[in-house]
Amino acid sequence: MKYLSSLKNKNLSNQICLLRVDFNLTDDDLRKQKIPLRIKSALPTIKFLLGKGAKVVILSHRGRPKETSDKRQVTRVYTLKPFVKILSKLLKKSVQFIDFKKDFKTIKTIIKISPRGTIFLLENLRFFPGEDKNDQKFARKLASLGKFYINDAFAFSHRPTASMVGIPKFLASYAGLLLEKEIKNLSKVMQKPKRPLVIILGGAKISDKIGVIKNFLKNVNGHKSRVNCILTGGGVANTFFAAQRLPIGKSLYEKQMIPTAKLLLRSRKIILPIDSAIQGKKILDIGPKTIKRYVEIIKKARTIVWNGPMGYIESPKFARGSKAISQAILKSQAFSVIGGGETISILPAACFKPHASRLFVSTAGGAMLEYLAGKKLPGIEALNTSL
Repeated sequence: MKYLSSLKNKNLSNQICLLRVDFNLTDDDLRKQKIPLRIKSALPTIKFLLGKGAKVVILSHRGRPKETSDKRQVTRVYTLKPFVKILSKLLKKSVQFIDFKKDFKTIKTIIKISPRGTIFLLENLRFFPGEDKNDQKFARKLASLGKFYINDAFAFSHRPTASMVGIPKFLASYAGLLLEKEIKNLSKVMQKPKRPLVIILGGAKISDKIGVIKNFLKNVNGHKSRVNCILTGGGVANTFFAAQRLPIGKSLYEKQMIPTAKLLLRSRKIILPIDSAIQGKKILDIGPKTIKRYVEIIKKARTIVWNGPMGYIESPKFARGSKAISQAILKSQAFSVIGGGETISILPAACFKPHASRLFVSTAGGAMLEYLAGKKLPGIEALNTSL
């Protein structure tokens, strides 16, 4: 794989870069977060390219627009146009929006005759059916707009779309600064992590985390498994409780995953809550005894991975467990990786300040889990086989 950082001594003046980022954010995300992590994390690569005199054509998707009778509503909700103002302010430079009303030939000409250092933002790629279908004709049209391609959308690299795996077939392609950072930090956890290694898994679905659990519990090259313990909460813990035939009332769990959960419980490394916060016959958070136990385990850890809240964080009353976990990780001296949209929303502002190299907040949720499960991500594999 080639990295953008390897081009630090290369003159990119007037070269046109197609930069794939992940701006998959809702209007609520944009209102609630001063500078959303996914936008903030894309800035270093954009600034790197501008500093080299390149023209930058930003590609992204937003949401899952569907064909409806009210096309104006679809466009209003899923357009990338609001990001023009945000990026222009952050970069202190005008960003030009391309809404695809013009044909590709015209768009190509507009980009080509623009001055060096111009930034373009193309409209939501998912307005084109060819994007999700990984249509090669559509990928070729996108590729025709630039001279080289950068993938800086780790959070979407587990999806085989035209902009992720199609474009690298036609252009020289590189991993962006964010993608390189994600791979580097997640690989730290995968390859000889400092022990004790503690993994914390919560959220609604255990099915999303099964791959991670299995991958870290298995023996590697004849040696014992990498993980020392897996702390659980939320729907993940509830499914394990159900597998033990413990009463969980109306709590959220995955019935179809009970057979798998039973097999995994053969490992003593899976730690379940010893008490819970309950309301309306639903387990909505880990209890005070569990919080105390988990915090003590976190204190002794040298490597930590956390994905998924411990409870129903929409209510402050049931966000106590998740907040206690975040505070314990922040105080810890362990190398820690935290990911997942809901999980990140819990983190205090201090988590986003520089902490040397010991705390990494990933922009990804699903892609992070698949990477830690040992799966090959299509977007990354495409870079390995690109021109």
